[in-house]
Amino acid sequence: MPATLTEKILARAAGRDRVSPGEIVTVRVDLAMAHDSSGPRRWKARLEALGTGLWDPDRVVIVSDHYVPAVDADSAAILKLTREFARDYGVKNFYDMKGICHVILAQHGHARPGLVIAGGDSHSTNAGAFGCYAAGFGATDMTAIVATGETWTVVPETIRVEIDGALPTGVAAKDIMLALCRDLGMGNHFKAIEYGGAAVTAMDMEQRTVLSNMAAELGGETGIIEPDETTLAYIRAHGGEVDDDALTRWRSDPECTYAHIHHLDASTLAPQVAAPHSPANAADVTDHLGVEIDQAYIGACVGAKLTDLHMAAQVLRGRQVAAGKRLLIAPASGKVTEAAAKDGTLAALTEAGAVILPSGCGACAGLGAGLLAEGEVCISSTNRNFKGRMGHKDASVWLGSPWTVAASAVEGRIADPRPYLAKAREAA
Repeated sequence: MPATLTEKILARAAGRDRVSPGEIVTVRVDLAMAHDSSGPRRWKARLEALGTGLWDPDRVVIVSDHYVPAVDADSAAILKLTREFARDYGVKNFYDMKGICHVILAQHGHARPGLVIAGGDSHSTNAGAFGCYAAGFGATDMTAIVATGETWTVVPETIRVEIDGALPTGVAAKDIMLALCRDLGMGNHFKAIEYGGAAVTAMDMEQRTVLSNMAAELGGETGIIEPDETTLAYIRAHGGEVDDDALTRWRSDPECTYAHIHHLDASTLAPQVAAPHSPANAADVTDHLGVEIDQAYIGACVGAKLTDLHMAAQVLRGRQVAAGKRLLIAPASGKVTEAAAKDGTLAALTEAGAVILPSGCGACAGLGAGLLAEGEVCISSTNRNFKGRMGHKDASVWLGSPWTVAASAVEGRIADPRPYLAKAREAA
């Protein structure tokens, strides 16, 4: 029987020839990941009460990214517990203050086609860009997973999102996802979101992860992309091992059944912004030009990778952040900061007036530097703009691509990045 990529992966993990949407199956987990907020501080007491350890410490990845660097005694205590847990339980894949967990998984070759990855964070779907089934789980489920190496799941139906056409100037994967949040809504529960089409094939892996990451905003169980040569090259370049047969083995069959096929012509898309307080409140940037902002923020797993910082620098070179406004940038990992320093991107950003923050989840998760006061307005490259998420409950957060955020920082109000990019091309 023809099967989707998601069904093939879950069947393999369940030790079965095939599975069907709606079935509840028990699957073997290939990799478990958690961060300092969702992991050891939630697991430790439960594991001690059960009298057990980790089923396989080599298959557990822990990343400190939420409370880093510690800004108070409580944060420091959480980090201390996390470090001690990794030491005492033999977790070799512990990345302490190296960057955001989802970016770390990619940068260290942990995400590979055909795997089942269980993550203690809703945006664990990020790893699905590498052709694996990656989903987020709550702390209780994650405790059971790290203790047994297994979990149960409902086999989801698959929505195929076919994205064709070339991306116009000023339009990035983030704009596609904001448009999809508007068009598909955020209630696609028990669905896997499978992305494909010419526009996806043309993307690099950093842009593809934006699609898989924000499947969480669509309400999907996972966001998945069939592997191709771009996938394999990235994995191998970042220390991962992958078989050549992944390109033929981990694909949806042509005759498989999808719950729905959604078509999007990327060539018709304008830069998008999402108004408070939902990513689904997306519209063309031209519908909201001139909304005054106090802060522009480029950060998070979805919006502060190296390509994202390059986008911001394209707009900001030779320009200044508007007087009385602030632009904060939190690179997604130490590797991103290092690369951006080497290629001159950090210099372009700081010369324009940007303030560089430590790598970590930071204000995106309502932690650390960059929080908003009552009544303040921010435009952000993060994935969510829910009420109160980045600070005071009466602050307002707009979402956009790094291009749009950078252009807005220059004008001090929501701005269209396309004129800036046109001038940058002329100057080049």
